Amino acid sequence: MANRRKALRENGAPGMFSPGQLEHALAAFLSRYRTSAERIAAVRTALEGSGGKVWRTELGRWITRLVPVEQLVPPAYRDWQPLVRDAIEFYVSRLSAERLAPKVVEQIEAPPGLPAELRLLRLIARIPGLQKIGQVLARNRHFDRRFRHALSQLEDAISDVTLEEIRAIILRELWPRFEQYSVRLDSKIHSEASVSAVVGFTWIEPPHGRRERGVFKVLKPYIPACYAEDMRILQELAGFLAQRHARDRARLAALAETLTSIRALLEHEVDFPREQRCLAAVAPLYGRLPGIRIPRLIGPLSTARITALRHENGVKITQVAGAPASRARIAGRLAEALLAAPAFAQVVPVPFHGDPHAGNLLYDAAKDEIVILDWALTERLSREQLRQIARLLLMTALRDAGGIWSAIDRLCLRGPADSGDALAARTVISKFLSELPLHRLPGAIDALRLLDAVARAGIRFPAPLAIFRKAAFTLDGVMEDVAGAPVQLDSVLMRYVLAHWPKAWHTLLRLLSPADWAELQASALTFGLRIAAQTGSAATLRRAAPLSAK
Repeated sequence: MANRRKALRENGAPGMFSPGQLEHALAAFLSRYRTSAERIAAVRTALEGSGGKVWRTELGRWITRLVPVEQLVPPAYRDWQPLVRDAIEFYVSRLSAERLAPKVVEQIEAPPGLPAELRLLRLIARIPGLQKIGQVLARNRHFDRRFRHALSQLEDAISDVTLEEIRAIILRELWPRFEQYSVRLDSKIHSEASVSAVVGFTWIEPPHGRRERGVFKVLKPYIPACYAEDMRILQELAGFLAQRHARDRARLAALAETLTSIRALLEHEVDFPREQRCLAAVAPLYGRLPGIRIPRLIGPLSTARITALRHENGVKITQVAGAPASRARIAGRLAEALLAAPAFAQVVPVPFHGDPHAGNLLYDAAKDEIVILDWALTERLSREQLRQIARLLLMTALRDAGGIWSAIDRLCLRGPADSGDALAARTVISKFLSELPLHRLPGAIDALRLLDAVARAGIRFPAPLAIFRKAAFTLDGVMEDVAGAPVQLDSVLMRYVLAHWPKAWHTLLRLLSPADWAELQASALTFGLRIAAQTGSAATLRRAAPLSAK
């Protein structure tokens, strides 16, 4: 063992250790140092030495044994476990020595028998890239509800800054205005997210001189130093997994889009001036909707690292109590505000909320209003994207496979007409339409599900469109949680169209070209033939089933 400790000190190759021996060797080596700071310095020196690259690889593997993927990813998703394991190993091994060394020492110093989920919390602390991966997966409707709930609990448990650290940033950025507006900070952090922490305060608002409540959303102190590294690792991770799992096209396509979304979300979340501009941009559209409230920006107390907002009362929208009819009404209003209103807005490009999960939605029972928080993740759809989405929805309703593909081909990131992806997408479209019940008119959610299925087949879409699709599914899940039962989103949208038909009709006339209308008319004329063909196919399958059983 002495020789092995010497090898560790000299940055020797760790391949000589078995899984258990590596941990014992690390513990024995670090026992020479009295404090955690000394141990971190020793590990950092080893990682920065000539053998650091080899050590990083071995430590990545060691971490996945301490936090077993088999315990994190349910058996139902066993096929995903190798990919997740490789992703964690890669991410950990690419961290800078300054960030990885404390993680190694923290895991070594953890008490024996510490549950894997608590080890995971310690691992992802101050690593916004890994935290954001968990958050995005928690909102992926393809995963089991219990798995998503467990990931959401991890998100709620993020706690990696202190009030003193946040207070220091606020005082440094706002001290002259602190005295000018008589600001008083609360004595505890209200909540934490992957890149920010929220703390309450009161201030004297001119000109009326009343003391009002507000909240500071503050960029965490370590984010500027590690943000660029996390963005680089996420980009490299996509390439690494594409090589390592080249045969697994479907999962790679879903993962590539997920990583693209994560990078876009992180990029927006750390850009506080952008969030402040977005709040000003969305207020005219969303702030005028009945029963909807947007937080008001407190400009004099906002900076590049701090967004100050008026305090909003309310409970998390999924905790709303009341009769089923009342909760269904609230869910419907939410869908109208976040999907229908922007879809038929008169402004282009249309801003929409990119992450409408339950934590960003409050319900103020006293005023019967929904409060929509966190507009850092605002995205925009261009006029052309809105046009093709409208074509996609209408062609899906008409069950026109050719028209559907035409819209998707114009929405995707690159024209895949000559690639195998196009054939795979057409196959997905045909299968999707054949499985739609003949008695039901396909709606908006059907079109988005079809877009989702095509994306999983390998077709790539621009980040705003990918985020819009994921946001729609997130909203669909929140509505079901609020109402306590599935909510027919298409019915909500149709009700909105009927109530605002002049604006809805004007929007369609403005979006669709004469050629689009001619195409839709031709498709409508052949609608009956497609229904007859599908009816015949279904009848053939029913007759064939008894024969195959024999």
